[in-house]
Amino acid sequence: MKTYRGQCHCGKVQFEVTTVLDRGDRCNCSFCSRRGAIMHSVTADRFKLLTDEAFLTLYQFHTQTAKHYFCNVCGIYTFHRPRIAPEKYRINVACLEAADLTHLKIGLVNGAAYD
Repeated sequence: MKTYRGQCHCGKVQFEVTTVLDRGDRCNCSFCSRRGAIMHSVTADRFKLLTDEAFLTLYQFHTQTAKHYFCNVCGIYTFHRPRIAPEKYRINVACLEAADLTHLKIGLVNGAAYD
């Protein structure tokens, strides 16, 4: 278990996650397939937002359950709360500083089944 610091491009959105970073997922829903991010899930107790929520923009669609967050300055997708597991955070692994992603196992989440 390790603590990673993450941020958007401009640094206005910063967060920490404590996790074993051994797996990532791509989602095939109508939104995520266009976004193209590899995501890693953590429980809420392992996620900490370090900056003001005022820099986050929320995007929701379809059932308005999932909450996708972006930096409202640089536009980078940082994390979201998924519809099928709203108690978790799914982190954009590309936002994590000093994370070795070379051995990350990539799976597929069938989000298209929920579109």
